[in-house]
Amino acid sequence: MAEGDAGSDQRQNEEIEAMAAIYGEEWCVIDDCAKIFCIRISDDIDDPKWTLCLQVMLPNEYPGTAPPIYQLNAPWLKGQERADLSNSLEEIYIQNIGESILYLWVEKIRDVLIQKSQMTEPGPNVKKKTEEEDVDCEDDLILACQPEIPAKALDFGITENRTEIEELPPIDHGIPITDRRSTFQAHLAPVVCPKQVKMVLAKLYENKKIASATHNIYAYRIYCEDKQTFLQDCEDDGETAAGGRLLHLMEILNVRNVMVVVSRWYGGILLGPDRFKHINNCARNILVERNYTNSPEESSKALGKNKKVRKDKKRSEH
Repeated sequence: MAEGDAGSDQRQNEEIEAMAAIYGEEWCVIDDCAKIFCIRISDDIDDPKWTLCLQVMLPNEYPGTAPPIYQLNAPWLKGQERADLSNSLEEIYIQNIGESILYLWVEKIRDVLIQKSQMTEPGPNVKKKTEEEDVDCEDDLILACQPEIPAKALDFGITENRTEIEELPPIDHGIPITDRRSTFQAHLAPVVCPKQVKMVLAKLYENKKIASATHNIYAYRIYCEDKQTFLQDCEDDGETAAGGRLLHLMEILNVRNVMVVVSRWYGGILLGPDRFKHINNCARNILVERNYTNSPEESSKALGKNKKVRKDKKRSEH
């Protein structure tokens, strides 16, 4: 496998894990090996009036130089309405070349469904069913065209023009998740400069329980207003690739000026890939609770393309 393909594969896996953490039961794996997934999207989760299934297949070149191949499934979606929605998705792709866009696509579709439900026209005859109904696909898989635009890297050693705030920010602690004797807990703090990141870490490590954790994985994103770029980084702390996955979740949610640390206390039983799911779920829960998640429109406009993430130390799970 070429180096580029390996990088794409890792980014795809990170996005898949993030989407599963964000959407839970709405996210469905059709074929893991072929990277085919389905997301059931409704205008209202509790009382759906309009529902659509977005099926995507991720080619090897995604997200670097190719878009996802997608299919919109809904019995009511026809003609101009289907064309307009397809155009909207392809426009989002063109605006975010080289970036992970599934979250933006799902939330764009949800926006369209919400707008549709607010109009005077009645919804389709939706039978209340617990199982998912089969829907006919009206068109073939659609592949958007794409020019290639290289992403710029942000110099981590950049000097901020504004005065750095050196006060220790408040730190919130999330609800722990325990699975097979391993416990995961997220900690969150607002940060506006790298010095505050170090202060938060130092403060957390004063707590003997946190200091004794097997891993303290963290990631942060700081938005530089003057340069309109993100200063961001992550740390695995021995849990290989966990920091990068955590940062990827934060990118998809388009959070800014915040740091998340996830502590893991290992209980003696290997969890395999489930450990990454718990790390992401802990992080997402505390970001949502503290109102750091943005609207999809803001995400689409401000999705950070300028970043530099240092190479984290590689150690296997123990």
